[in-house]
Amino acid sequence: MNILIAEDEQDIRDLVALHLNKEGFNVFQAADGIEALNILSGEKIDIAILDVMMPKLDGFTVVRKIRESSDIPVIFLTARSEDNDKILGLGLGADDYMVKPFSPIELMARVQAQLRRYYRYTNGKNNNLLSLGDLTLNKESFTIHKGEVLLELNAKEYRILELLMENVGKVYTKKQLYEIVWQEPYYGDDNTIMVHISHIREKIEDNPRNPTYLKTIRGIGYKLEKV
Repeated sequence: MNILIAEDEQDIRDLVALHLNKEGFNVFQAADGIEALNILSGEKIDIAILDVMMPKLDGFTVVRKIRESSDIPVIFLTARSEDNDKILGLGLGADDYMVKPFSPIELMARVQAQLRRYYRYTNGKNNNLLSLGDLTLNKESFTIHKGEVLLELNAKEYRILELLMENVGKVYTKKQLYEIVWQEPYYGDDNTIMVHISHIREKIEDNPRNPTYLKTIRGIGYKLEKV
């Protein structure tokens, strides 16, 4: 999933991004309110973490703009602990509010809670995003990221990985993979599938010789495994 952290202090942005990346999120960073809105207009953001006191546009103004077209979760970070500020932020449409200094671990827990609540109340997951560990596949843009790194896959490699990510834990035979992805009859050409699987492992695995995600089920086929 894609998360926006909008905060004018780079040390805080980097700290939050570090923890989010460890949890497998794809992080976009903004140093001011204008940059935050530009990211929101150009990317599919699932949750926004906003500093209240930002240059150019403050967090209150940004959340107003967000609520004109989106109901994604918004968490405020602020050094201001006054009740009036909290009431204003929540009244404008923020979902949660954390006062600096804050615990990154607590922030991660609140991010997860907001996402669970949001997707439960919007009839489940975002069907255009598939996530597994630090892998994120976007079916709208036909892209796959590992953490923040965009992976370069050809069309067949992408389709194989999309199929397997849509059906994590399900074992596909070489025949099934070939006929679904190539949409042609399978005549026992094992090498084609094996080469594509090898190339996918080289791109998604930390150690392709000892894969974490893409497993071989000897004598049957392949599956993606939860990590």
